[in-house]
Amino acid sequence: ASRSARVSTVGSMALSSTKDKKRPLQSHRKGDKYDLSSVPKNEKGGVLVTDDELAAAFEFFDMDGSGKITMTNLRKRLGVFYKNMPAKDYRFLMNNKPELTLQDLRELLLDNEVTNFDPVAEAFKVYDPEGTGFVDHKVLRDMFQNLGFGEVTDEDLQILVETGDVDQDGKISLSDFRNMLDFNRAQVAAQEAADLEREQQEAEREALREAQKAQAGEGGEGPAEPTEPAEPAEPAEE
Repeated sequence: ASRSARVSTVGSMALSSTKDKKRPLQSHRKGDKYDLSSVPKNEKGGVLVTDDELAAAFEFFDMDGSGKITMTNLRKRLGVFYKNMPAKDYRFLMNNKPELTLQDLRELLLDNEVTNFDPVAEAFKVYDPEGTGFVDHKVLRDMFQNLGFGEVTDEDLQILVETGDVDQDGKISLSDFRNMLDFNRAQVAAQEAADLEREQQEAEREALREAQKAQAGEGGEGPAEPTEPAEPAEPAEE
């Protein structure tokens, strides 16, 4: 559920980049409000999109694992979230190219200058098409089935809802949706910190091994074997 939320958030961010950046992007549903204070910013003042989110999105779109995204890939995947997306937006996202690499996606989104936009709120609309304020369970079930996860039973659906229901009120609100993504980012950050610590520890161990080898090499073949004391010489015959 968290992965699907992350991908749809990146998708909404990608779609926002097709709009006029000088015109503030506003919600089109009555009562909708952006929480711009909760939107992390990149160095250029645009919406922060992390390398981890880009990698997750690219893996999602790269359906055949070729290392490239095709127009067919993009339509099949984004079509699950945005059913009425115009062809011109697909062409824009592909930058009028037949294929996209991870670097292409990074250049499109990483240093964006999109302001007055809340990608999480926009992504949430995909799961709440009627504007009830909560994820529609039928939409959630259909979405996962259309993504190729097979039949989603009532039990499966309950697990999905419980996973996203941070405040445990039996429903997934926008606040839950936001918290789920924040929790996932915290997990990723913790994993990256743990990986870095392991790498540093291994580097320290390797440096210690090299130092020990160098120290042993200073003595040639190694410490000399202890020698037996010399026997006293026999007196010479007269």
